[in-house]
Amino acid sequence: MTESTPLHQRQEEVSGGTGDKPEEGTESSSMEGGETVPPSVRPHANTNLGPAAIKARSVSSLPDDIGPEDFAAAIAETVLEFKEGDIIEGTVVNMEQDEVLVDIGYKSEGVVPLKELSIRKNVAPSDIVSIGELIEVLVLEKEDEQGRLILSKKRAVYERVWGQIESVREQGGTVKGTVIEVVKGGLIVDIGLRGFLPASLVDLRRVRDLDPFVGEDIEAKVIELDRNRNNVVLSRRAYLEEAQAEQRNAFLNSLVEGEVRTGIVSSVVNFGAFVDLGGMDGLVHVSELSWQHVNHPSEVVKVGQKVSIRVLDIDRNRERISLSIKQTTTDPWQEFSSEFEVGSIVEGEVIKTVPFGAFVAVGNGVEGLVHVSEIAMHRVESPELELSIGQQVKVKLTEMDEARRRVSFSIKQALPEFSARKTGHRPPRRRRPVVSEFERAEKKEETRTFDVDASLEAILQELKERGIGRR
Repeated sequence: MTESTPLHQRQEEVSGGTGDKPEEGTESSSMEGGETVPPSVRPHANTNLGPAAIKARSVSSLPDDIGPEDFAAAIAETVLEFKEGDIIEGTVVNMEQDEVLVDIGYKSEGVVPLKELSIRKNVAPSDIVSIGELIEVLVLEKEDEQGRLILSKKRAVYERVWGQIESVREQGGTVKGTVIEVVKGGLIVDIGLRGFLPASLVDLRRVRDLDPFVGEDIEAKVIELDRNRNNVVLSRRAYLEEAQAEQRNAFLNSLVEGEVRTGIVSSVVNFGAFVDLGGMDGLVHVSELSWQHVNHPSEVVKVGQKVSIRVLDIDRNRERISLSIKQTTTDPWQEFSSEFEVGSIVEGEVIKTVPFGAFVAVGNGVEGLVHVSEIAMHRVESPELELSIGQQVKVKLTEMDEARRRVSFSIKQALPEFSARKTGHRPPRRRRPVVSEFERAEKKEETRTFDVDASLEAILQELKERGIGRR
């Protein structure tokens, strides 16, 4: 604001043109000076953003040996010269219910009406200032209809704070303030002037009830600043996201691949489970939940469960962490391969049947295939007809592939019958009666011998007796 700017324009800029209340249906606010200037935008002694405050010269600074001829000139030198729109430094000398009197070194004390003390509503003067306090005020009128000097504290703060907020935005910093009001579409935050915080930018997720935020101190980024329209739009979500990004980076840098940590299961999905490590969530893929086969992650973990995990991989660029639960426990395959060898007979449980065989689990999580041809001594048409899920069986370890972590089993080779047949001690079988070669030859001979003449003679005799064939 320059000295050539008309007073009515300066006052309109300071007051926000249309008053304190934002226009209905818009995410804007009336930008007025305020009482509390947050630490992040509060002016410091060595900071002079905005117009410099005019200070009255004290009479005590005049020399003691002033002659009568110089007295008038000395008094004139101490008279404060200012104009409307200037910021002046003064001392609070009196407080009434609706106004505050400020001594600025003028011929009369200036009046600060209650509405010009703060952007906050329904406050008492004693809540804002105290007698003897040195404050800055902006001259609204040098002389009103009643001849009073009218001042404004909140507009002086506005002039001082605006430049600092501009500097904060340029530097990508944040402002701190107190939520003082809930309006349509968001919140009004006292940052030395009325900052508007849209409801959609209050938190990382949409907040339905804004009332609990009133009176809370918050920190936010300035995302829109328009002095011509007197708009300051804030975003607490942007600040939270930035803060989280810094926390995530710090957390990722603290992680070490291979280390074991403790976390809490935050969610369970079809492809695995997410575990909260205290700073970020990491994914435990379904294949890393257990050494055993897992149909669904909910079979192994539940939301809220405390688990030990091993850090497998850290993608710092994509901010992704791969974890494992099973690798914090002993590998059952290593135990199995060190305890058993090909040819061993072990106890197992049928866990699945397929057209080509059945899968049997042995030990703690080691699974092997029993081919359909190795289920029984006889021909098996369907494994389901011979075996059932959960059935306890004895199997023989027939093959072990340590590189692929696979084993093959046989049920029939674990049977006593199979062992007996293999060694030659087969159980007795039902045999046909033994017939000697002599008897077999006699039977064959009897079958081949047939007395044709004797049979023909008997037939002719019978015909003769019946009189058949006589002439």
